[in-house]
Amino acid sequence: MKGVPVRNVLFLYGGLMPYKPKKPCACHGCRELTATRYCETHAKQEAKRYNKYDRNPESNKRYGGTWKQIRAAFLSANPLCEMCRNEDRLTPATVAHHKIKLTDGGTNDWNNMKALCQECHSRLHAKQRDYF
Repeated sequence: MKGVPVRNVLFLYGGLMPYKPKKPCACHGCRELTATRYCETHAKQEAKRYNKYDRNPESNKRYGGTWKQIRAAFLSANPLCEMCRNEDRLTPATVAHHKIKLTDGGTNDWNNMKALCQECHSRLHAKQRDYF
């Protein structure tokens, strides 16, 4: 549609922008297509394997069932990414980030948390050089 402003093109197509094409699941032999590394079934299996064998046991204690409830309540009360909102973008928050890490004496108090999208969370930790 040559010459049509982008906002009109978005309106014509229902306001949805295309995503990257899906790719096969990274699990050997699985042919399920996914937008992430693993399909839904294998993502659960990989998370379980990671928590059991690769994750620090102390982290498992800090991020147990109580943390899941705190995180869910915090994200439902703060549904948008704070960093994106500061840049006038509306992005759903998916991560409850601790401003002061639990290992450094931080708490799960809401004043110590920030609602972020995964992209901003990764960017923040990469900038701090403490995550990757």
